[in-house]
Amino acid sequence: MKEMLSVLRTSGIFSGISEEETEKMLHCLEVRPETFQKDEYILREGDRVEAFGLVITGKVMIIQEDFWGNRNILAAVGEGQCFAETFACSPGAVLNVSVMAQTNVQVLFLNVKRILTTCPSTCSHHSRMIRNLLSELAEKNLRLNEKITHLGQRSRRAKILSYLSAEAQRHGSAEFDIAFSRQQLADYLGVDRSALSAKLGRMQREGLLRVRKNHFVLSAEKDG
Repeated sequence: MKEMLSVLRTSGIFSGISEEETEKMLHCLEVRPETFQKDEYILREGDRVEAFGLVITGKVMIIQEDFWGNRNILAAVGEGQCFAETFACSPGAVLNVSVMAQTNVQVLFLNVKRILTTCPSTCSHHSRMIRNLLSELAEKNLRLNEKITHLGQRSRRAKILSYLSAEAQRHGSAEFDIAFSRQQLADYLGVDRSALSAKLGRMQREGLLRVRKNHFVLSAEKDG
């Protein structure tokens, strides 16, 4: 429980809620902890959900797969972050994505009806959680729009630079780690892995960046 509470303190959904209040809320929110093995499906496209997941340990991927098994990665979700909130908040909505464990993970599922239905005393921390949930939904919408911006670039090089620029701005530094492996980044940007590696190698030779696995250092020199 202590490990779980330490993660919940870093989660946006419990932002501004004390540890004591969090413990009380866990009893009335119908939370359900579950564990999943690496590469196991947590939720599948076509499912209906009433609870959203909060990652306690490990990482999960939000993916779309076509009839032939081609994979499009929409997002990576790490400790303290949530997934499937939009679908849980839309009664009857059917998932058009799947959620897969990138590593062994522990997930806490929270019933959204218990969050949106305030208790008779309308306690302040319950109201705060509703505001936090709204902020989480808005953040996910912004991240989706960001991905659309990357994919809307005309060339593979421009897609890569658009993504790396956004990550540098998010980290507030020209040096950062990304959440994706090379294959996962290729799937996220909708490009071939070998072409992605070739472009990164060329940009490194041009002095635009340095890269080692998922660690990047961008140059201040403007790309021509």
